[in-house]
This record gives sequence, structure tokens and C-alpha cells, in this order.
Amino acid sequence: MTIKENLVKATELLKQNKIEDSTLKARLLLAFVLNKSKEYLVINSEQEVNLTLEKKYNNLLNKLISNVPLQYIINSQEFMGLKFYVDENVLIPRQDTETLVQEVLKIIDSKRNYKILDMCTGSGAIAVSLAKSVFDANITAIDISVEALKVAEKNAKINDVKDKIEFIESDMFSKVSEKYDILVSNPPYVDEEHMKLLSKEVKKEPQIALDGGEDGLKFYKIIAAEGKKHLNSHGWLFLEIGYNQKEQVCEILSNQGYKNIVCVKDLAGNDRVIMCKFQIG
Repeated sequence: MTIKENLVKATELLKQNKIEDSTLKARLLLAFVLNKSKEYLVINSEQEVNLTLEKKYNNLLNKLISNVPLQYIINSQEFMGLKFYVDENVLIPRQDTETLVQEVLKIIDSKRNYKILDMCTGSGAIAVSLAKSVFDANITAIDISVEALKVAEKNAKINDVKDKIEFIESDMFSKVSEKYDILVSNPPYVDEEHMKLLSKEVKKEPQIALDGGEDGLKFYKIIAAEGKKHLNSHGWLFLEIGYNQKEQVCEILSNQGYKNIVCVKDLAGNDRVIMCKFQIG
């Protein structure tokens, strides 16, 4: 079959199995199998696909049908204009989280050498993006998962910032001893009830990176209480939150003495980032 015929057949198969964005996913998957760009598929739509690659394509389509995320199949996701390797050991970086990185970058003064702590780094998307954008940044990236840290280190190497980030295996702040100018985190924040309602595809992602405890606030409470011990005076705290968690997280932070608490919306208009300062005296 030709490229065009394969795409038509694949798209229909994905639609029949209620896979979202079936046309786009069929195209991205075939581009991956052929090791070509999406544009190549359009220009060469009448080109025949050899049987070996066609068989590989069909096998991978079956993975999509079984709700394996496309990003895990092709081991790739774009974030902040950078390419990241992802697999089943890490949460897939979302566009929503770009808002978190962008807000951190807004307060960065190019004349200062910032010490930044990325808590719950996962794929390293936040730490790597900041290291790529901030020339003199000194970044520490923390995660409880050894496998996630391997992925994060790989991404630091892919994006040529390995020398700017120290990766540490730690259960939250258990192995953190220094103080930082900026603490940034996209912690697990899905509550117990919503964990049951996640799509089949999202359930393929590591649950440890999603589960925020009974009320979804478990890690915000830890970060608010312990984080201030690891922030310099007038240091900044940046947190990604769920769309419905603004009031609760602001209250948690206020009770722990944080000041200048501000919530920023993402591109979809949902509350997404809370930023605040820790001030001594």
C-alpha cells in the first residue's frame, strides 16, 4: 500500500476504536516508522511502503488502540520548543506546564546567578527548559523515582545542559540540604476521586506522578511547610496546580507565611500557576 492508503486505513481504524486525534496520530506514527517528516508524507503520498515497515506500523497502531500514549510509542514529546525523550517511567510533559516555566523566566534577572530547585522533576522538562533559557542557572532536580531521573538526565544530555543540572534521588526534601532562590514544582495533584475518572490513556502514565492523595493537596502541604526551610529570604516559589485548586493552595501557602501570592491562568484560561515569595521578617 502507498503512504496515503496506509494513512486512510489507519485513521479509520483509530476512529473505530474511539482514539482521539486519530488523523494526527496516524500521521505522526507513520512518520516515525518511516523516519521521515510529516511534510514528507504529504509530498510523497503515492510512494509504496515496504511490507516490513507496514507490519511495524500496524503493530504500533495496535498499541495506540490499547491506549498506550503516542509519546511513549515514539519516545518523544516537544516542550518549550525542545525535544524530550519520554517513556512509561515519566509523566508526559503538557503544554499547560509551559506556563509554569514562562512565569519563572519572567522574574529572572540575567545579571544574577540563580540557584533553582525543581521538585518532582519527572522527565526533567522544567529543569532542562530553565537550564536552556537561563545562562548562569545552577539547577538541582529532585525525584523519588530512579527511573525517572535516568530519563531526566538523558534529556539534559539531549539538550546539551547536563553540566548545569544536578540530579538527586530524594523523597521530597529528605536529601535537600541547601537553600535556593527559586523553588519550582509540578507535583502530583490529582485527588482520589478524579484518579478513578482518568482516561485509559492517562492511566498508562505513572500513577505516582499523578496521585496527590485524598484531596489532591498532599504535596502542596509538604512543599509549603518544608520549602520555606530551603528558600533564601525573598526567594520565589512557583507551583503548577489543578484548574480547581487555586483557593485551597493559596490558603495553604498563606498559612505557612508566604507573601505576594498570585495565580496565573494558562492559555486555556484555567488557573494553572501559583507564584509567591518567602520573606523573613
